[in-house]
Amino acid sequence: MVARFVTLKLTLMGNTFRKSVWQTIGMVVAALYALGVVGALVTLVGALAYVGDPAWAGLAITLGGALTVVGWWIIPIFAFGVDATLDPHRFATYAIPRRTLLAGLAVAGLVSVPGIATVLVAIGTSFAWVLEPGVLVVALLGAVLGVATCVIGSRAITTLLAPVLESRRYREVVTIVAVMLVVMTGPLIGWLANDVEVSVEADPGSGSSMGMLLLPLFEQAAALVGWTPFGAAWSLAGTAHDGDWAGLAGHLAVALGTIGLAWLVWDRALARALERPPVGDGSGGKAKGLGAFGRVPFSPTWAVAARTATYWVRDPRYSGSIAIVPLLPVVMYVSAQSTGNFFMLLATGPFVAWILGFSISNDVGYDNTAFALHVAAGVDGRADRWGRAIPMLLVGPVVCVATVVVSVWIADSWHLTLPLLGLSLGLLLVGTAVSCAVSARLVYPVAKPGESPLKSPQGAATATIVSQGLGFLVTAGLSLPVLAMGVAALMLGGVLWGAATLVVCVLYGALILVLAVRFGARVYNRRLPELLQQVQSFP
Repeated sequence: MVARFVTLKLTLMGNTFRKSVWQTIGMVVAALYALGVVGALVTLVGALAYVGDPAWAGLAITLGGALTVVGWWIIPIFAFGVDATLDPHRFATYAIPRRTLLAGLAVAGLVSVPGIATVLVAIGTSFAWVLEPGVLVVALLGAVLGVATCVIGSRAITTLLAPVLESRRYREVVTIVAVMLVVMTGPLIGWLANDVEVSVEADPGSGSSMGMLLLPLFEQAAALVGWTPFGAAWSLAGTAHDGDWAGLAGHLAVALGTIGLAWLVWDRALARALERPPVGDGSGGKAKGLGAFGRVPFSPTWAVAARTATYWVRDPRYSGSIAIVPLLPVVMYVSAQSTGNFFMLLATGPFVAWILGFSISNDVGYDNTAFALHVAAGVDGRADRWGRAIPMLLVGPVVCVATVVVSVWIADSWHLTLPLLGLSLGLLLVGTAVSCAVSARLVYPVAKPGESPLKSPQGAATATIVSQGLGFLVTAGLSLPVLAMGVAALMLGGVLWGAATLVVCVLYGALILVLAVRFGARVYNRRLPELLQQVQSFP
């Protein structure tokens, strides 16, 4: 039965190569990237073992393995719905013993690009102890237990939290938290690196011994992590190399206990899910008027605008991208503090404007099957294009003005307010214009409604890069007059130059927007059936 599950998973993976060219390219790129990462990690650990001290390899395996387990356990909570293949609920009507089902799902969970990469890294790094056969056997045992900890723990957590993960409110909150963590990672790393650099400059002699200072920290961290469920299995080889047999027995007990407890939790959670599947209570939500539709004029253009505005408020795929905007001033401020250069902070306004303008470049793709309503209702291209742009034109300028005012206030550069406003509003209009034109021609797969905004459909990576790359080039080319005018005003200074920049950039952006909407409307009307077919074919 376990072999049958593996066969089913391999068949599902093989079928992804037959659906579309983009999925095939995406799978190949993901596989090549994973092989590159595996080769780099195995080479690094091997170099630590043969060139340096073998104990360093043990530290790297313990800490790296613990991070791998954390990733396997935590990422599914944020990226819910990443792997919906072999859903246990689909086997509820079959007379499969639960223990057999658990074993099959556990082994089949490794049949994926991340799973295969984890197995290859675990086995490859174990051969860092090839010169010590006894330690090598222990390392291979630790690799098996470590991989089992990853898979079984991940399945146990996602199955246990399934009722919560299916909550829409949970998905919205988790999306915003995940985006905030991703955005703030870079500034925090830069801040820590700056602190290290400052300490080295204060004591130049400490730079040469930085590695010797960090090694005890790594040793202490590895010693602590080795007694946790995350690193117990990965620390077995290092403990055997040190000859600490009591510690080896303790780490082995923690690893086996973790796997046993995770298996028990998974078994109980799966039994609950299969025997008492979650069902709706039928209450639903209570309608309170027409919402945005009751506040706009009665016309196709404003109907599309109301629907788009509703998406921005209620769809976590949109709200997740909006959550980045308030964090950008914080990110830029941290970067400015670490470098001592407030240029990045002053560039926040134009950067926010560019992000907002380009954020609607794949609106048709986000519609998914709901785009059929536009086709069935016969919505004209101009009404569709303007309807998608109006919410951005109403909210975007307010956000850009607020961002510029906050940035010049923090940097105490009020004399740059007008040029920065001109830059920001001009880039917002140009970006919105390009989005109105591009979204009628270049559509790529995105997460479906109700799925995790962090989920990337198979085959979408290459299409996204190509589409966004072309859109970025067009936006950059059309933004050159705005950038030239803004840079000139910033360099020359003066109120007149600032006011001229504001007026010229806004007028230029408005002209580009009108022309782009007309172009996008013609393309939309001509390609309407092809757009619907393309959107409905997305995986």
